[in-house]
Order: sequence, then structure tokens, then C-alpha cells
Amino acid sequence: MRLAVFDYGAGNLHSLGKALAVPGVEVSIETDPFALLSADCIVLPGVGAFGTAASRLAPARTALSSALSAGLPCLGICLGMQLLFDASDENPGVPGLGVIAGPVTRLRSARVPHMGWNAVSGFGVAYFAHSYACRPADESVVTAWTVEDGDRFPSAVRWRNVVGVQFHPEKSSAPGVRFIREFLGAL
Repeated sequence: MRLAVFDYGAGNLHSLGKALAVPGVEVSIETDPFALLSADCIVLPGVGAFGTAASRLAPARTALSSALSAGLPCLGICLGMQLLFDASDENPGVPGLGVIAGPVTRLRSARVPHMGWNAVSGFGVAYFAHSYACRPADESVVTAWTVEDGDRFPSAVRWRNVVGVQFHPEKSSAPGVRFIREFLGAL
């Protein structure tokens, strides 16, 4: 299986690459968004600004959205999850991929950014580092929730073969690595 990780210039690629290194999976790091279309699975990593990452995806936005809608598997991590949505308050006017309807808004907690370990319903504890959260129009896509300082937000979503997690599985110790392996094993 060929897995393409999109490099938009700020992603946490080293530890993510280690977590994705499993037998039978060829991992490539791609800076060309059109190269993602020839992969068996896409990974959109976390870390960085929505506007910068969305702008780097922009030339292939329509083709990528169509491919994901047609069933191309994708794992979006943190910022990568946010890119799956329509747009973000972080950079108004810059569209995301729009495969999951809804905005990305600033966290409603007193302390932003939300950094550190927090509970994820049905998962356990995971590591977070973010200031924005996805707000899906249809909450049936939400597979796990997290609450931080009174703000309840989706920590995991799934739509067809597209999975997004707000936390960083590659930084979440054994449970995070197990999550990545299970995702890959289901492909």
C-alpha cells in the first residue's frame, strides 16, 4: 500500500513517519498536492496554520475533494482534520477541502491554545495542541468527543473512508500508535 503524507511546510513529519512505518506500507512525503491523488491513502498531518496549508492544497482542492468523496482513504491529524472542513476562523476566506460540512472555530475555553493530555471519549487519553476546533454541521460524523474548560468539541470524525482526529496520535504514546495501526489495518 502506498501512503502519501502531505508536506505543507510545517507538519510534524518525523514522529508521524515513524508511527506510519509498518510492514507492507510504503510512506512517501509529498509537497505536490496532485501527487496525493495517486496514493492508496492520504495523511494530512497536524501542526501549522490553516491558511498556509489550505493554500498549498488549493491547486488540487477540487480533485482531492472528488477523490475523497469517491472513497480515497484519508487520515487528517489536528490541522489535517480541520482541512477536511469548509473553512476556518483562523484564516477567513480561505476554503478547506469541504468534504465534511461545517466551520472550524476558535476554542471557547478560557485558555488557548489547548495543549497537553486530555480525555477522548471511547479512546482514553491523547495529546492535544490546538487553538481551533471543528464544528460539523451533522454531528453524526463525530466518533469521539473531548471537553476542555467547558468547550465540548469533536476529537474524532469519520465520513466514508475519511477519518480526522483533533489530537496527535503520533504523540499519544502506545494508544496513539495503536490507533494509527488500526486505521492502516482497516484499509
